[in-house]
Parts: sequence; structure tokens; C-alpha cells
Amino acid sequence: MRVLGIDPGTATLGWGVIDHQGSSTQAVAYGALLTPPEMAPEMRLKSLFEGLSAIRDEWRPDAAAVEKLYFGQNSRTALAVGQARGIVLLVLAQGGLPYAEMAPSEVKQAVTGYGRADKRQVQLMVQRLLGLETYPKPDDVADALAIAICGAEHLRFQKTSGALSTQKW
Repeated sequence: MRVLGIDPGTATLGWGVIDHQGSSTQAVAYGALLTPPEMAPEMRLKSLFEGLSAIRDEWRPDAAAVEKLYFGQNSRTALAVGQARGIVLLVLAQGGLPYAEMAPSEVKQAVTGYGRADKRQVQLMVQRLLGLETYPKPDDVADALAIAICGAEHLRFQKTSGALSTQKW
């Protein structure tokens, strides 16, 4: 099963593709889509749409996992991330991909065993779980791979219980 993990953001959108079979998980491809701050907001979203569509088409995942929107203190950031998530969900819908939304604490728990793990702990566990020589950078890429790992386990559970839908799982 090939899973695309996505850590949405307008400036940096982390993505990671993994193959998950039984207890074996390996990284296939990963990276970040970057948009410059001086770019007009609508052009940033267009760039994310085109980039993520190309990733979906090139790596052909069976499903996806997306980080849930976390509302912190900065509503401006939350709005921008919400717009990026909208682009992500559109790209997934156009590809007919089922997806799961994962809370940050759920992802940290699945990858590190601790729901309040820091960024460095997540990076190191992603490196270890996927057998990578170095930990993925920037943080958004490590987060996307962690989201993919968590999503793959979620998907496996949903498949065995017969609860997998055609869109959101």
C-alpha cells in the first residue's frame, strides 16, 4: 500500500510517500513545496495545487493522510494553513484518493510513543523507522513522513475492520 503524507502549509508544504506492507515501511520519495512570501496569495495556492497534483500523478498513492488543522494563537497562520488544506483536499478528491486526517498528537504518539514529542524526536524516529541515513529536513518533511506512517497504520486497521470508504476514511 502506497500512502502520501501531507503536512499542509502555504510557505512550506511537506510531503512524503511511503510503501507499507505488513510490518515493513519504506520511504519512496519526500520533499517540500516552497512558495516565496512575496508571491501573491492566489499564486502561492496555484503553485501548491500544481506541485501536489504532479506529486500525486508521479507517485500514484493508494491513499493519503493529512494533518488536521491546529488552531493556535495565530489566526492569520491558521487561515493560510486552512487555505493550503483546501488545496490538498481538492487534489486528493480529483485523484479519487481516500484520506485520513491525523491530529498532531496522534501522529507523534504513533511514531514516537509519546503524544507530546518534540520536533527533533519525531525527526529521529522517522529516520529510524524508515532506515534513512539522515533525518528529513525541513521539519515539515519529517512531519509529512510521520503523517504517512500514522496514516498507513490507520488505513491497515480500517481495511481489516471493513470501514474504509472511497473518500475520507
